[in-house]
Amino acid sequence: MVNGFPTIDGPTPAGKPSSDKHSGKIDVGHHMYSLYFKGLVSEDSLAGFGVAILGQEDELVFQMKGPIHGSDITVLEAELSALKRGLTEAADLGINHITIYSDNHPTHDLISGRLVPKENNMALLVNDVQRIRGRFSSSFTIFVSRCSIKHAYKLARETTVSEISIPMDTPPRRAKPARKMTCAICLDDDVNADQMFTTVDKCGHRFCSECVKRHIEVRLLEGSVMTCPQFRCKSELNFNRCADLLTPKLREIWRQRIRENSIPFEERVYCPNPKCSALMRVTELSKLNKESAVRRCCEKCGEPFCTNCKFPWHDNLSCDDFKIMHPNLRESELKLHALANQKLWRQCGKCQHMIELSKGCVLVVCRCGHKFCYRCGANARSCTHGLGHVFPPQPQQLESPPPPPPCWAQCLCWLFLLLFVFFISVGIKSS
Repeated sequence: MVNGFPTIDGPTPAGKPSSDKHSGKIDVGHHMYSLYFKGLVSEDSLAGFGVAILGQEDELVFQMKGPIHGSDITVLEAELSALKRGLTEAADLGINHITIYSDNHPTHDLISGRLVPKENNMALLVNDVQRIRGRFSSSFTIFVSRCSIKHAYKLARETTVSEISIPMDTPPRRAKPARKMTCAICLDDDVNADQMFTTVDKCGHRFCSECVKRHIEVRLLEGSVMTCPQFRCKSELNFNRCADLLTPKLREIWRQRIRENSIPFEERVYCPNPKCSALMRVTELSKLNKESAVRRCCEKCGEPFCTNCKFPWHDNLSCDDFKIMHPNLRESELKLHALANQKLWRQCGKCQHMIELSKGCVLVVCRCGHKFCYRCGANARSCTHGLGHVFPPQPQQLESPPPPPPCWAQCLCWLFLLLFVFFISVGIKSS
């Protein structure tokens, strides 16, 4: 057994499709069969596929591997080509019911109808796959992890490796020049394809490694959601995929961010020890420390603290008395609030995070999702500062100018002025 599959006897010729077929159609009956497929593209732009069909008891019924010919083949095209070949072979074997297993999100979304292909070549492949699926009485698609299709992956990998190797009697070929790509961030059009980094498989956007690294660093320092650098793309970046690009310090910051996002804001508590500042969950501390309702011990440094005031533990003292007796502990907090008042910052009423609004609508949304008014701090739409109010406040918003005089008053003023001028001119002539 190899990876849960029967061992295949005999070598596989390099560069040629190989299969273990039964003569004619197999006795399928009404059993459900499983199709595992994989398409790969090597760094040298060589593509290959692997297909494995299993019976109801996970016995190997059919397997095949071979190259995919063409220029500039993408991973998604290789995946669809492998699926198309696997479905064709399954239909030729007389199989009526089949379950399709895929480890690639875009491929699974395309064949399940959740994603519509935009490119013509991709649309043709999807149409071919759906047409072949029509030959079965039933077909289902299931998304699985990479380890579930490792046999098909191995077959595809063997094909790409065998395509790279050159037999001894083959004359030497001129090295193929590296394919150049353009980074959409720095606009460098002389980046090798192997130096481009695909942020998320689902969106497929590619950028140079340095730009992705700088993007992640900026997002981490801003405290923003880790999304793809592509404009308006909302696909979230994966830590394990991007970890090799980052420094140990940035990796630790990202791990801390993942830890923070996994804990609701109302359950977060930080160790007051300035040398520790470990993040903890209140509910977890309640299970570990049961000697007091508010006394807890940091799970990292072990120092006790009060969950009510978030200061070191003060035995036989209330929180207010402790703050009065130790004003130096609140010095940094007072400085922060003084700076916030000077810079016109606003503190979120839910997570206490400081927010700065340079300009725009006064209705803001904190990173925790809380919506409030930046002018007064009240919850959204619970104050008079609604739509139409911007920040910084305009002069007409700070102090309303006096209303203009009515039209009839202006007419009387002009009338009196004309009469005054008329009488003066008549007096001058009479004199």
